[in-house]
Amino acid sequence: MEGENKPQIISIGQELLRWQVDEYPRHQHSFRWYLLNAVLALALIIYAIFSANFLFAVIILMIVVIVIVSDMKEPERVEVAITNTGLAVGEKYFEYKNIKDFSVVYEPPKVKWLYVDFQSPWQPMLAIPLEKTDPNELRETLLHYLKENLERNEERLTDTLRRVYKL
Repeated sequence: MEGENKPQIISIGQELLRWQVDEYPRHQHSFRWYLLNAVLALALIIYAIFSANFLFAVIILMIVVIVIVSDMKEPERVEVAITNTGLAVGEKYFEYKNIKDFSVVYEPPKVKWLYVDFQSPWQPMLAIPLEKTDPNELRETLLHYLKENLERNEERLTDTLRRVYKL
C-alpha cells in the first residue's frame, strides 16, 4: 500500500564481524541463593524502617522485584556487529569518532569481555560479552579503527560482582 510507513534502512557500513549475546547475563539461582538474599533484603528493610530511611526500604523492594521479574524472563539475543564505520549493539549504533578506545579482557572460561570507552565523559563504558567470538580476530579488526587501551586488562568490579554473586 502506498500510505504505509516503511521502516528506514540506515547503512552502518560494511559488516566485518558479527555475533550474538544475551541482553543481560543469565543465571540459575538455587533455593539457597533466594533464601540468603531474602533474609538480607528483609534485614535491610527492617534497618531502613528503624532508621526512618523509607526511601532505602523502597529501593530494596524495587531491587527485589527487578531480580524476581528478570529471573522469570529469558533474556533476548542481541546482535553485535563491527563495521567499517562503527559498532552496532542491538538497536544502538556507535560511530568510531565517538569512541575513545577499546580493550579486550580475555581469561577463559569465565572472563570474556570487549570494553568500549567513549569520548564523552557522560557516556558510560560499554561492556560486551565475547561468548565464542575469537578475541584475536576482534582485536585485529578494531585496531584498524580505534586505539586499544592496554592498561585495562582486568574485568570491571561491577562485572566481577555480577558474575560471582549471580546478579
